[in-house]
Amino acid sequence: MTAPLRIRRVQVFPLAIPMRFRFEHAAATRAVADPIVLQLAAEAPYTQHVGYGETLPRRYVTGETVETVRDDIAELFVPHLLEFRPRSFAEAVQFVHELPTWIDGRLVNAARCAVELALLDLAGRVFRRRLSDVTGWLDLPGFESPGCLAAAHYSGIVVGGTPRKLAALLRLQRCYGLRDFKIKVAIEGWESRLEQAHGVLRNGLERGAATLRADANSGWNPEQARAALPTLERFGVSALEQPLPASENARLPALAKETRCDLIADESLLTVEDAEELIEAGGVRVLNIRIAKNGGLLPALRIARRALAAGLDVQLGCLVGETSILTAAGVAFLEACPQVRFVEGAFGRFLLRADVTHRPLRFGRGGRIRRPPGFGLGIEVSEDALRRLAATPVQPINF
Repeated sequence: MTAPLRIRRVQVFPLAIPMRFRFEHAAATRAVADPIVLQLAAEAPYTQHVGYGETLPRRYVTGETVETVRDDIAELFVPHLLEFRPRSFAEAVQFVHELPTWIDGRLVNAARCAVELALLDLAGRVFRRRLSDVTGWLDLPGFESPGCLAAAHYSGIVVGGTPRKLAALLRLQRCYGLRDFKIKVAIEGWESRLEQAHGVLRNGLERGAATLRADANSGWNPEQARAALPTLERFGVSALEQPLPASENARLPALAKETRCDLIADESLLTVEDAEELIEAGGVRVLNIRIAKNGGLLPALRIARRALAAGLDVQLGCLVGETSILTAAGVAFLEACPQVRFVEGAFGRFLLRADVTHRPLRFGRGGRIRRPPGFGLGIEVSEDALRRLAATPVQPINF
């Protein structure tokens, strides 16, 4: 009989990785990425195997912070890890499926994501399975490898502190073959930045060879959103992400009737229950799924299934500053999900000044990405890089 897989050591690495560009939107400004990486080492006879998970907590999204995630893993999830003893990948998936998303009335999606991915990565390595294989044990009809990975194109971003730099970086991304682009709005000067981006992308937008979508990050009230619609439409925006705070979800159906832009739900979409409420209410055309925001790969796939079954589109989003670990989880999502409209992330060293894997995973020309080889997440994480990039000293938890 196969020996059970048990955890012998847990290490949490809060990281601080300088970024090449400063990001600003209605909810935050960021120049340093702050991912948290969780390392799980296996007990004998599997001591050669280590699993990794990653998350990026955002207080303005799930209410979590680096500090709460670190504490929740150590105090709330470690007791669950003591019970992790699967003898097969199927048993591991079932265990992960039952991990909580709410603890003591608090949403813990960011912490759950790190734990889920690390467990799946470790179990995948031990039982020789890829993360996309989870669909074999979930009730997700139509979700199976190779999914939409071959057809997926990662998006570009509108960045640049000056009009000249903005235009140069957009042209560079277009030359690299990117065709979908995203711009932050609801911040100072967004109208002029949008006009500049439209000037660079105009030919592609008019020919249908490029798309431009805008993200307000909950930064407008209903009146401000309605006032912005003519400008957005005039400069070629086809989709508008999170125009209103989640508390204003009831206004989305009326707003959708006033614009040609498809509305995308992001910060208002945290759980499967949120997805069901948004679908039932109408108005939203696209659900933006972010693996760290939504609690891990399994909840992300469940949300995608509900969206596609309801005739909505799916966007695989990201959180600014993800390393190759979350990128690999995104690739697993694409390997399983049959259809996506937009894909974000996988910038790797294009954005970060350092990464945590021996071979960083990022998109190539045309925004396409290759599946990493190997089991689990398919990547090889450098513990030396984790220690070098750690924002605080790391204390292992030995079982």
